Amino acid sequence: MKYCRSRRWVRGGWLTAILTAIIATPAIAQTSNFGVLKLSPGFNAGEGTVSGYTSGSYSLSAISNRDRDKKACIGFADPNPDHILILEKDFSNLKILVKSGGDTTLLIKGPDDTTIRCGDDTGKSKDASIEDRNWKSGTYQVWVGTFDSGVKRNYTLTIQQ
Repeated sequence: MKYCRSRRWVRGGWLTAILTAIIATPAIAQTSNFGVLKLSPGFNAGEGTVSGYTSGSYSLSAISNRDRDKKACIGFADPNPDHILILEKDFSNLKILVKSGGDTTLLIKGPDDTTIRCGDDTGKSKDASIEDRNWKSGTYQVWVGTFDSGVKRNYTLTIQQ
């Protein structure tokens, strides 16, 4: 009799632990260093601007060496994404620009784990940008990095349609 009660307790204990883990664990991590930005087509210019600062010595090439267009993914940042970008609908074209006055890099992962976009120097500027087509609705993780490890630099990130 004690054996049966013990088995029921263990089975019930495991079930409770598994259900607790499933309920307590989010499907997609929504944590970032500087918050969440939600955009829909037609957003106002000010709605697509956020700020932050670079930090860290985590190599962005550890996420991916190359993006979907074979561009190199370089730079150093914090292991956590700096921003979470939620596109509430599809966008045919977006341009994401970093303005820091320094040498920045950019990596955007999403809306799935296999779609990576990377950016480095923009024209004569050492600040990074990404301009691309076919942005599907969903959640994107955004890292703003620096070319050299451990550099702290304030920046503004602007998203344009």
